[in-house]
Amino acid sequence: MNFKTYILLTLILVSVKATAQRILTPEEAFTLTLEHNYGIKIINNDVKVAENNAAILNSGYLPTLSGAAGANFNLDNTEAQFSNGETTTLNGAESSRYDASVTLNYLLFDGLGRQYNYQTLKETYNLSQLEARETIENVVLELFAVYYSIANISENKTSLEQTINISRDRLLRSEYQFEYGQNTKLDVLNAEVDINNDSINLINTKQNLINTKRDLNVILGNKMESDFEVKTDFDFLLQLNKTDLLEKTKANNVSLLQANKNIQLSELGIKSRKSQYLPSLGLSGSYGWNKNNNNAASFVSESTNTGLSGGLNLSWNLFDGGTTITQVRNSKLILENQELQKEQLILDIERNFNNAWDNYQNKLSIYYVQEDNIRTAQNNFERTEEKFKLGQTTSIEFRQAQLNLRNAELSRNQAKFDAKLAELDVLQISGELLNIAL
Repeated sequence: MNFKTYILLTLILVSVKATAQRILTPEEAFTLTLEHNYGIKIINNDVKVAENNAAILNSGYLPTLSGAAGANFNLDNTEAQFSNGETTTLNGAESSRYDASVTLNYLLFDGLGRQYNYQTLKETYNLSQLEARETIENVVLELFAVYYSIANISENKTSLEQTINISRDRLLRSEYQFEYGQNTKLDVLNAEVDINNDSINLINTKQNLINTKRDLNVILGNKMESDFEVKTDFDFLLQLNKTDLLEKTKANNVSLLQANKNIQLSELGIKSRKSQYLPSLGLSGSYGWNKNNNNAASFVSESTNTGLSGGLNLSWNLFDGGTTITQVRNSKLILENQELQKEQLILDIERNFNNAWDNYQNKLSIYYVQEDNIRTAQNNFERTEEKFKLGQTTSIEFRQAQLNLRNAELSRNQAKFDAKLAELDVLQISGELLNIAL
C-alpha cells in the first residue's frame, strides 16, 4: 500500500466516523436518566433530608449541653451605715462580677413520646423512599414513552423515504412513457403531485423526530450533545403471567405501599398523643464559677465560688382542657379514613391492573394482525408494480397499492410501540417496572 492510498483510506474512515450517529440503547437511556434527570435528583435530595431527620442526632435521645458566661462592672456612689453606728460614704466605688457555667439537661422519661416520635421519623424516611420510587417510575415511564416514540417516528421516516424512492421511480418511468407516447402528460403530473405530497410528509416527520429527540434529551438531563439514533427492535415480555403479576401488584404496588406506610404513621401518631397523658422526668446538672470584686462598703472585698449542682424535675400535665383527648379522637378517625381509603385503593388497583393487562393483550393482537397485513399489502404492491411496469394497470391503481403498503407499515409501527407501552403500564402497576430488563 503506497502513502497516497493510505492517506485516502484514513480520510474515508475519519469521514465515516464523523458522520456516524450514536446509537442510544434503552439501557443507556435508563442509566442516564437515573443519574441526570432533574426530577430524580430533587426527590433524591428529599430522601436525604428525611434520612437526616431520622438520625439519632434528631431523635431527642441525646442530652443537651450549654455554656454561659457573663461580666458586670459597676461604678456607684454609696452611703453605708454599719451596725456599730459608723457611716461611710463612697463616691465612684468600683465593683465587678464575673461568672461562667456549663449546664447539662437530659430527659429521662416523657411518657414514651420521644420513642414514638423517633419511630415516626424512621417511617417518614421509609415513606420518602417510596415517594422517590414513585417519581422514578413515572420518569422512567415517560422516558420510554418518548424513547419508543422516537423509534416509531424513525421507522416511519424509513417507510416514507422508501415511498419517495418508489414515487421517483414511478415519475421517471412516467416521463419515459410520455416521451415514447405510451401515456399522457396527466400521468407525469400525477406522479409529480404524489412526490410533492410524499416529500411534505417526510419533512414533517423529520421535524417531528428532531422535536421528540429534544424531549428525550430533557429527560436525560441534556446529556446527549450530538445527534443520536435509538434502537427500533425489541422483544415483548411474553413470559409474563397474569396471576403472578396480580399477586406482585398487591405486594409491590407503590401506591398501596404508601397507603400502608401512612397507616403506620397514623398509628404512631395516636400513640405519641396518648403519651401526653403520662408524666415526664428530667435530669439537670451544672458546674459554675463566680467571682465578685466588691467595693469598699462590703465586708468581703473579693470572693470566688465554684461548684456543682444537679437535680431532678417531674412534670405532669394532669388536665390540659381536653386538647389531648380531642387530638387522640381525631387521630383515630383519620386512621379509620386511611384504612377505608386503602380498601378503595385495592379495588382501584385491581381494576387498573386488569384493564392494563387486557389492553396489553389487545395491543399485542393488533400488532400481530398488522404484521399479517404488511405481508398482504407487500404482495399486493409487488404484483401491482409488475403490472404497472407492463402497462397492465393505471398509475392511480399503482399509487393506491403504494399508499396501502405505506399505511400498513405506519399502522404496524404504531401498533408495535403501542403494545410495548401497554406492557410498561402493566409492569408499573405491578411494581415490576424497575426490576425487569427492558
